[in-house]
Amino acid sequence: MAGPAERSRWEREQARLKAGVVEQDTEPWQKDPNFAGLERVGGVDLSYIKGDDTRACASLVVLSYPALEAEVSCGHRVLLEGVLPLETALDALHGCVGASTVPSLGSQSLIAPWSAQEVTFLLWLFQVLLVDGNGVLHHRGFGVACHLGVLTDLPCVGVAKNLLQVDGLVRDELHREQIRSLQRSGDTFPLTGTSGRVLGMALRSYHNSSKPLYVSVGHRVSLDTAVRLVGSCCRYRVPEPIRQADIRSREYIRKQLCPPLEVRPAGPERWVCGQPSRCLSKGDLLLE
Repeated sequence: MAGPAERSRWEREQARLKAGVVEQDTEPWQKDPNFAGLERVGGVDLSYIKGDDTRACASLVVLSYPALEAEVSCGHRVLLEGVLPLETALDALHGCVGASTVPSLGSQSLIAPWSAQEVTFLLWLFQVLLVDGNGVLHHRGFGVACHLGVLTDLPCVGVAKNLLQVDGLVRDELHREQIRSLQRSGDTFPLTGTSGRVLGMALRSYHNSSKPLYVSVGHRVSLDTAVRLVGSCCRYRVPEPIRQADIRSREYIRKQLCPPLEVRPAGPERWVCGQPSRCLSKGDLLLE
C-alpha cells in the first residue's frame, strides 16, 4: 500500500491532468446521428487475482464498428487484442486507483515490451476507447477514463457497472426507484450530484438486464454522445469491446497467473485452479 507521500503525489498529478479534460465532442463522427466515419472502437479492462491486489492483467481489444467484429477472412471477432500482466501497487483509498493504475496501463508495464512504433500504432488504431471504470464521475472528477484520455489525447468514455457514490449520489430507495423506471433498452436518467452538476447517466443497455450501466465522460466526448455510443455497442449488458477485453484478461489470469490445476473441490463450488481464494471463478465472466 502506498504511503501518504505517494498518495499526495498521485493527487497532485490528477489535479494537474484534470485541467486537460475536454467534455465536448471533437471528432466529425461524433456529430453524425449514426456515427458515420467511426470504424474502430477499443475496450480496456483490468482484472485482478482474487485476494492479491499486487498483480493484475490489462487487456485492450479493438473491434470494428458498427459490426463489432473484425472484417477478416478467418472470421475472428477481434480486430486487435493485447493482454499483458501488470505488477501494481493499488492504493486502498477511493479515488487513487486511476492514478496508480494508469501509469502501468499507459506508460510502463503495458507498453514496455513493444517498440515506439508499435505503441504509436496501438494508440492510434482505435478512434474511441471505452474504459471499464469512471470518467468525471469520480471523487476528484478525474477517473481512469479521464486519465487514459488525457494521456493519449484520444476520446474516452467511462463505463462502470456499479455506482460510485460521490457528490451526494447514493444507492438509496430513490435511486432504486429511478432504476425501476428504466423499462426499455436505451432508457436513461441523469446522475446529478448535490453540486447541481450532471456527472453521468444511468443507462439500461440491454433489454434482458435491469441493472444499468453508469456512463460518464472521459475525454473529448460529450455525455450525450458517450451514452449513445455505449448503447450502440451493447449486445449484452456490457459494451462488447469491454466485454471481450474482460473475457481475455480473465482467461489470461486463469491460464498464466493461477497455479496449475491440482485439486478440484467436491460439492457445488467449482474453481478454475487449486487455490480458489486467489483465482477467478467461472461465474465471474461477464455474460449478462
